[in-house]
Amino acid sequence: MSKTREQMMVPRAEPRTYYDRPVLKRPVWKWYIPAYFFTGGMAGASSTLALAARLRGNDRLARRAGLVSVAGIAVSPVFLVVDLGKPKRWYNMLRVAKPTSPMSVGTWLISVFGPLTGAAALSDLTGLLPGVGRLCEVTAGVLGPGVSTYTAVLTADTAIPAWHEAWRELPVIFAGGSAASAGAAAVLITHDDDAAPARRLVVLGSLMELGADRAMERRLGDLGEPYKSGSASTPGKAAKTLLAAGAALAVAGRRRPRLAKLGAAASLAGVALTRWSIFRAGFESAEDPRFTVQPQRERISV
Repeated sequence: MSKTREQMMVPRAEPRTYYDRPVLKRPVWKWYIPAYFFTGGMAGASSTLALAARLRGNDRLARRAGLVSVAGIAVSPVFLVVDLGKPKRWYNMLRVAKPTSPMSVGTWLISVFGPLTGAAALSDLTGLLPGVGRLCEVTAGVLGPGVSTYTAVLTADTAIPAWHEAWRELPVIFAGGSAASAGAAAVLITHDDDAAPARRLVVLGSLMELGADRAMERRLGDLGEPYKSGSASTPGKAAKTLLAAGAALAVAGRRRPRLAKLGAAASLAGVALTRWSIFRAGFESAEDPRFTVQPQRERISV
């Protein structure tokens, strides 16, 4: 470590701010937002799983994944509207379509995706208008990855250091977690003979999230401290354990279905805790001025 670097790290113990106030305001988001991240991500990935299963002729898995998608996307707007405070704010966001705004893009995605998943599931259950139902299912499946990951872009598009500086890895973490939760939910409600693709998705999604999370913490260095210590680290560590266990049990579940369902439950809990950990890390990052000041000093010294 160079002398300049050591000198730069010294003031971190006593951040110099006006009147000892934080440089950034704490996020105003409440617990509804990480819940929205979880349910929306699962809904998006489930629609893609349903489409993939349908294309492979696995209609039972397709139907159940579609129902999971409908359930997730039905709950997601409720969490978001409650956090917004007034339902009309959702309507106001639909008055403008701004491709450069993650919030605008996400609002339109959810507004289009929801009716598509509902129509696809209704057609599948009743047998009415099968052509229209298949078209809705295909469109929803294509939009699924965007629904699963736009919230990561939205989170990174802020001034909160723990979120903003993780802009490379957050979409991968959200994509992996969404895939794992979609596969896990499908495993829990699908007959074992039809759930093999869902089990594989649990393993793939869990490994993707764990790998991206590890890469994020290494790249962030000191800025990643909120993820490694403090109140955000406890659910984060539990999430890693649950995701690893869920993936292992999903593999073992090929021969013992009960283990697969146990692993699915562990994966769902792990994904939810990851969302909560990221959420809390943002609060800690905003409250400590050194996470804002230190990167600025490093950029100036270059």
